[in-house]
Amino acid sequence: MVGAEFPALTTSMVKENIYFTLVHPKEPGNVGAAARALKNMGFRRLCIVNPCDYLSAEANALAHGAADVLENATVYSSLSEAISDKTIVVGTTRHMGKTRGVIYPIKEAVDRIVNTAANNKVAILFGREDNGLYSSEINTCGYLMTIATSSAQPSLNLAQAVLIVAYELSLRLPDNTIAAHTTPEQLMPQADLHNLYNRITEALHYLGFSMRGSENLESDIERNVKHLVGRYGLTRWELDMLHGLCSAIISKSRNQDKK
Repeated sequence: MVGAEFPALTTSMVKENIYFTLVHPKEPGNVGAAARALKNMGFRRLCIVNPCDYLSAEANALAHGAADVLENATVYSSLSEAISDKTIVVGTTRHMGKTRGVIYPIKEAVDRIVNTAANNKVAILFGREDNGLYSSEINTCGYLMTIATSSAQPSLNLAQAVLIVAYELSLRLPDNTIAAHTTPEQLMPQADLHNLYNRITEALHYLGFSMRGSENLESDIERNVKHLVGRYGLTRWELDMLHGLCSAIISKSRNQDKK
């Protein structure tokens, strides 16, 4: 609306929308150190999926000064539960591969995260200390970010990775007030997107997409659609439009089958 005034966004408001999500961490000390790293950089949204004993004496010792972040962490039994209300999911990885979707360098990724988090919840996933994120977990991400490291020792400690990401984000949130006109539209959470993906799968089935030689064409399309939607998100209007399109395809295909 021309001439409309928007409420000012503050750095703290954006930070509240960024959820650092540790997936099945195995070392309590890493969880404690991650909590301290978040508080160092002004964040406090710590989520833990299927955790170890994250409130142990070791975890509390390494969370020195950030016991509140550690104790107030939100614990989930599954990743799907952890991301159901988030609009964009971002994974961290050091492994490349075309089936993993778009992988941004950390500086470019955090720019996207900050822009989205102005008005939406964003989950940043960090994998296990030994094996990182599994393929099924990578597939929940709209895009991935990677931190450049030496080939002599490319793998970062979990808490170190959390600290670097939080630091890079904090560099992009230096002021107390953010220009209100940059506020993006509110996007739909993963739970709603999951329903859409199921509907798209059904539509692809009716359209006859299946195997092309040794390639599972339907699966490839589904994966690429998830990466595309997951990277940018959908507004309510866009979600309803795509549901309507799928319904039209399914309805027409069913009527043709009856003839």
